[in-house]
Amino acid sequence: MGEHRFYLSPERWASPSGIIIDGQEARHMTQALRLRVGDPVVLLDGRGRVGRCRIRQTDKKQVLLDLLEDAVTPRPSSLPVMALAFSKAVRRGFFAEKAAELGAHAVWLWQGDFSQGKLPPQAAETWRAQMIAGIKQSGNPWLPEVRTLTGGVDELTRLAAEADRRILPWELEETSAIIEPSLLGLPGVTVYAIGPEGGFSPRELAALDAAGFARVSLGARILRCETAATLCLGLHWWASQLPDHAA
Repeated sequence: MGEHRFYLSPERWASPSGIIIDGQEARHMTQALRLRVGDPVVLLDGRGRVGRCRIRQTDKKQVLLDLLEDAVTPRPSSLPVMALAFSKAVRRGFFAEKAAELGAHAVWLWQGDFSQGKLPPQAAETWRAQMIAGIKQSGNPWLPEVRTLTGGVDELTRLAAEADRRILPWELEETSAIIEPSLLGLPGVTVYAIGPEGGFSPRELAALDAAGFARVSLGARILRCETAATLCLGLHWWASQLPDHAA
């Protein structure tokens, strides 16, 4: 049987009398999984901490855990940021979970000129909930940060200025070679700018070029925006796992 993993925010771990789990996580433990007193569970705080616990007590509303041991997994050296233009057509749950599973450092949802719909103010919290499901499923101890950039490409380029690398995968990029492994999985922060279903506007392309985003091709097919983002993140994850990726 595999481990049962649950999320608990960092500020709720400090309890001398035991760790209390309530709400949806408690219901999932006792009602869906039917865990009982004495069963082992694993807690993640989304900031690298992994705790191995045992259930001490349960009732209808909460579960009390004893923390047996915990450790902190260091933050990875390679930190991919997926700057994904908002679109109502994006399959939010799919990409949010993949971002958590594949080790995204952050997801920046930005308002594109051709975005389908307006970026809602509650988008970050909604995406974060989906990412929590992703780290629980995969065991990734680091929860991606989610930011909403209502300032569009101007805010995106301003934030990306501090990154170590900036990459612009674009389906209409015919003059550049397909993205190369040498660009991927390197130490530091790499920002990938993914446009909406309607593509980038000329203004956005000019701003991204001026900000030093390197244009690359993802091949001949036109991909949905969440597919392109998942592909880039998967390639980055693969490259970061190679023994010589730091070189």
